[in-house]
Amino acid sequence: MTLTLAIFLLVYVAMAVGQVPGFKVDRTGAAVVGALILMAADRIAPQAAWDAIDYRTLALLFGLMVVSAAFVVSGFYGWAAHRVATLAVSPPALLAILVAVGGLLSAVLTNDVVVVAMSPLLVAITLSRGLNPVPFLLGFCFAANTASAGTIIGSPQNIIAAQGLDISFNGFLRIAAIPALLSLPVVWAVLAFLYRNNWRAKAASPATAPAPLDHWETAKAAAVTLGVILAFVATDWPKELVALGAAAVMLVNRRIASSDMLGHIDGNLLLLLMGLFIVNATMAATDLPQRLLVDLKAAGVDLDQPLTLFLVVCALSNIVGNNPAVMLLIPYVGSEGNHEALGSAFALGTGFSSNMVVFGSLAGIIVVEQAKAKGISISFGEFARSGLPVALGCMMMAAIWIALLGR
Repeated sequence: MTLTLAIFLLVYVAMAVGQVPGFKVDRTGAAVVGALILMAADRIAPQAAWDAIDYRTLALLFGLMVVSAAFVVSGFYGWAAHRVATLAVSPPALLAILVAVGGLLSAVLTNDVVVVAMSPLLVAITLSRGLNPVPFLLGFCFAANTASAGTIIGSPQNIIAAQGLDISFNGFLRIAAIPALLSLPVVWAVLAFLYRNNWRAKAASPATAPAPLDHWETAKAAAVTLGVILAFVATDWPKELVALGAAAVMLVNRRIASSDMLGHIDGNLLLLLMGLFIVNATMAATDLPQRLLVDLKAAGVDLDQPLTLFLVVCALSNIVGNNPAVMLLIPYVGSEGNHEALGSAFALGTGFSSNMVVFGSLAGIIVVEQAKAKGISISFGEFARSGLPVALGCMMMAAIWIALLGR
């Protein structure tokens, strides 16, 4: 048990700080190395390790990543960013439009892919208009995090929570869509107030034209996406098989190489999840987490209470990240509680709290790093100055919603 506990703690320290202390081993590397050590040390049998990996979650996530990647290679994200950012509207109105567009795209496509594809374009286009890119980047990032909480397909952690609690696509919409939608005005209001006197950039930059839009490939990707959503809503077909079928349709192409599309798949995230499945299963086999939960419940901390789970998820997401937080907790909830309220706690807790600090979400890290590559600095303090009130406002709304669901 000592080795298992040590590896488990070291892996989650890496989740919290971004790497194994003293080594150039990032989060994904830590999860994979931890799983390999536990297997090599015979703390988990090879078959048990394979069984621990939830292929349904990984298949669903992979399929949706391929569909989302189709919009990248077709030039849709670049076209959308250019069209929105060049509208003849005031800065507050432009911010509102970008918040709405970022929220909508992230709710129906994987939020991290949307942020990766559009952030560099938003920097270039806002600078070409003589605008300060920071409020627009932050608004897009915050909206991507909060609105993606409203659907199963909005983020990887939603997929994990829905699979673990056996919540349908429609059921997930019922428990999370309304607060996710209501979060967007909160995002806009906070940023519009904080940056009301700081809309302009110090110097404008020449505009750069986006890559050409491939109308056929965009239409194909849109049709496949619509088909996936309809299948999720109207049928009881296994969601992972629907997503894999959609991925197969997108990869069979006479115009775009499959390697170009697969190049946009976040393989690191898939490996991270596989490693964590094995590490968590090994830890669960020690019976230590179960005993800890019994002790916590005796002390009044019951994770089957939706509001309690919501607060724990909010805190844990900003320590180890939203995906690891859900993976860590999902095996130990749902035996007694209201599954829909618990699912809402997971989705809204991870989506709404992740705007507090830069490393609270992958989207936040992406925006800051891509802005830096374009010469725009978004400090930890500036991110938190906007992100903290956005997160707290959304979390208060979510707590009321979850309390109503749990009645």
